[in-house]
Amino acid sequence: MDVSNLKRRGLMYVLSSPSGAGKSTIARALLKQNEDLTVSVSATTRQRRGGEVTGKDYHFVDIPTFNQMVENKNMLEYAKVFDNYYGTPRQPVEEALSQGKDVIFDIDWQGTQQLAEMARDDLVTVFILPPSHEELEKRLRNRALDTRETEEQIQGRMSKASSEMSHYSEYDYVIINKDIESSISKAQTILDAERMRRLRLTGTSEFVRGLMGGL
Repeated sequence: MDVSNLKRRGLMYVLSSPSGAGKSTIARALLKQNEDLTVSVSATTRQRRGGEVTGKDYHFVDIPTFNQMVENKNMLEYAKVFDNYYGTPRQPVEEALSQGKDVIFDIDWQGTQQLAEMARDDLVTVFILPPSHEELEKRLRNRALDTRETEEQIQGRMSKASSEMSHYSEYDYVIINKDIESSISKAQTILDAERMRRLRLTGTSEFVRGLMGGL
């Protein structure tokens, strides 16, 4: 039986969490493990940091350019975070999905809500929670040693984390990131299961009819 006609539309795999809960680490691991998974590169109005590469880490644009992209409906979602704008360019994502590739997103709850309004059938959402308030603060303080964030900035992230975590119930799945390797495994399991959803497969009806005809 020829299975070459069995195809799958790609999915949008969203990981959200408060800063320091581990979503970026999980996302990087999934990208390394899955050749058919690509990352959505956001556009942002914030300044490029040392070591960041335009087009790989972010598309760095000025505010007028960003606003023009929004006005032209070239953004799937966008939000203002810490006085800067972030958004997802539409064209690369739609091209990847049509080719059967999955796209991973590292975005907040606001962006996730916008994606759900536009393309819920293509969307799989996962919220990453820290194991405790104390652990989250510890991770943020350790990270601040590298990023040189001030005490005020750390407290700002902790305050924002409370608001962000209140939206966990809007997501399809929740992972409590106590152990990073276990969390990566859970995120991979979710991705594998969602790839097999019947509604994402095309050509299945013809395949099954062929099976039935051979009985």
